[in-house]
Amino acid sequence: MQAVIAPPAPPPPDPHTLMPALEQRIAVLIADARSRLDPNAHALMIDPELSDVARKRAIDMASKNYIAHTAPNGDTSATILMAEDAHFQGLLGENIAAQHYTPAIGVDVEGFARRFVATWLASAPHKENLSFPDYNHTGVGAAVNGDTVYVTQLFSTDLGLGPHPDDPLPPVTGEMRSAAAISDAARQVAASSMNS
Repeated sequence: MQAVIAPPAPPPPDPHTLMPALEQRIAVLIADARSRLDPNAHALMIDPELSDVARKRAIDMASKNYIAHTAPNGDTSATILMAEDAHFQGLLGENIAAQHYTPAIGVDVEGFARRFVATWLASAPHKENLSFPDYNHTGVGAAVNGDTVYVTQLFSTDLGLGPHPDDPLPPVTGEMRSAAAISDAARQVAASSMNS
């Protein structure tokens, strides 16, 4: 009898392609955690400007292999935001984290998102930051280097100040997608990566 040799398993999807799904999943899990911690906390709206800054911070940490609220060149999320939007008025909070992964196994979006959120919830300062009830906007950025995923989540509130008098248009925000929709999107990305 001849032994049957199973074909090798396909390689995991490129982790870079999974970062948008990871960002979305973290945002949903944080929204769920906030509602459990304080049912009266403001709902968080995804803010494209905050998402862009969070992504820039995550990419910077990944490219320079560090984890800190201040970049080696002195930049912070606040300085980047103010450089891009001099009219920003309000509070800005930031949670950062990093997780190693094994390239041969890849990045499991659901597992990584849950571990990032669990890490923040287990840390009193991070938990306090993410549950601050007046925050009403958020943005999540994720980036990867050789064996580590870096995440930045920003939170903000305008303190009821309203738009800056020089702003021509109100800020654009987007609704958070449901956990099921994000999970479906992550599966589609993973499936298309394996088929290509």
